[in-house]
Amino acid sequence: VQLQASGGGLVQAGDSLRLSCVFSGRTLSQYVMGWFRQAPGKEREFVAAISRRGGSTLYADSVKGRFTIFRDNAKNAVYLQMNGLNSEDAAVYQCAAGLSFDNQYSRVPAGYGYWGRGTQVTVSS
Repeated sequence: VQLQASGGGLVQAGDSLRLSCVFSGRTLSQYVMGWFRQAPGKEREFVAAISRRGGSTLYADSVKGRFTIFRDNAKNAVYLQMNGLNSEDAAVYQCAAGLSFDNQYSRVPAGYGYWGRGTQVTVSS
């Protein structure tokens, strides 16, 4: 399995960005997908997760109502739409693939077996 995240960049506070994660090597619909982020000096933090067919989603409280995770299995891609960005959202964002969708397990890195390289999101105030 290979994952490649893209779409990061420098934006102003209040702006929007859409991150993409392209999946290859296996069938995307067999995997739960998640987004995590890590800011300098901080631990990796859960952002959002989506079930195999997209029917269920999970969000960190800090992004709920502003971020939306969705997927297109036919295009082998998962997305993270980020609206109302603020300085606290600045981080390197990574997508990850796992096998189980669970309210607790899907919120921690251990719930994912495959990780892509991150994409940097910078927010200027």
